[in-house]
Amino acid sequence: MVPLLDLWLPILLSAVFVFVVSSVIHMALPIHKSDMKKLPEEDKLLAALRAHGVAPGQYMFPCAGSMKEMGTPEMLAKLKQGPVGHLTVRPSGGFSIGPSLVQWFVLSLAIGASAGYVAGMVLGAGADTTTVFRLTSTAALLGYAFSSLQDSIWKGVPWGVTLKFMLDGLVYALTTGATFAWLWPSAGA
Repeated sequence: MVPLLDLWLPILLSAVFVFVVSSVIHMALPIHKSDMKKLPEEDKLLAALRAHGVAPGQYMFPCAGSMKEMGTPEMLAKLKQGPVGHLTVRPSGGFSIGPSLVQWFVLSLAIGASAGYVAGMVLGAGADTTTVFRLTSTAALLGYAFSSLQDSIWKGVPWGVTLKFMLDGLVYALTTGATFAWLWPSAGA
């Protein structure tokens, strides 16, 4: 068994490396350029949303007030006519990427700590590098890749977009596993 505190360096560095790799993926590579589409007549839609005072939050349309209403002829007609979707409204005033980057780094720390915790429970100091890599990569994969599946299942995010995020998650998981394999405590430590 390896205590979690003994794994502070691979936890920290895996988060740093994942942060760098994710920055390259999202800023230098074109893989995610087509994930979002612009709505036709966007200015008119934005004006209508402002006119109705739509506050920040998550919205579904059409939206039934209850499960009973979901089965009414009126709701079924709205669903059939479309469009059907989800809308996330952020606070006005521009998008500041700083807070999101901080939250991403903290999430990467949490995933690294979780992977380290799992590996530290079952592996001792001096464990085989390949075993450390496999275990920590698998644990990190659960955090980085599989969480995005819910968006396609429940929110209608296109499966192609989700698969790209899962591929990103695989790269982050492999980065995490490699960092832990490199920095796993030796038996004499």
